[in-house]
Amino acid sequence: MEGPNGKVKNLKRAIFRAGSSLWKMLPIILGTILLVSLVNVLVPRNFYLSLFRGNLFLDSLIGGLVGSILVGNPVMSYILGGEFLERGVSLVAVTSFILAWVTVGVVQLPAEATILGKKFAIIRNVISFILAIGGAILTVLVLNLVGGM
Repeated sequence: MEGPNGKVKNLKRAIFRAGSSLWKMLPIILGTILLVSLVNVLVPRNFYLSLFRGNLFLDSLIGGLVGSILVGNPVMSYILGGEFLERGVSLVAVTSFILAWVTVGVVQLPAEATILGKKFAIIRNVISFILAIGGAILTVLVLNLVGGM
């Protein structure tokens, strides 16, 4: 049975590990915020509105393609997704972008194919892409049904 000293020790260790992880991620988070700020200044709002026209299927496809190419870690996708929503990009496009961002990996496909096999890597990425688009469409349809939008 663990006493109060053991629990305090575990709590201190957990806090230290969480702080250490946050400290390691800080440069990535700051870099992403700076990059997003730069893109917000350089890319006009009407570019996003011309790219994403509010079509449920086309927006999810474009969002999925962009997310598949610009692979990254989930925390960064939330920051980018929030910025896209503020720019007027549809929820289905942002949802598809986030899902593809974390599940599809066009950039790391050669490494994945080398380690896990070419056939497996391609099939996994294709299935992940299809599921990202389907998941985004389903999410938006369900939100519309329950009145969440």
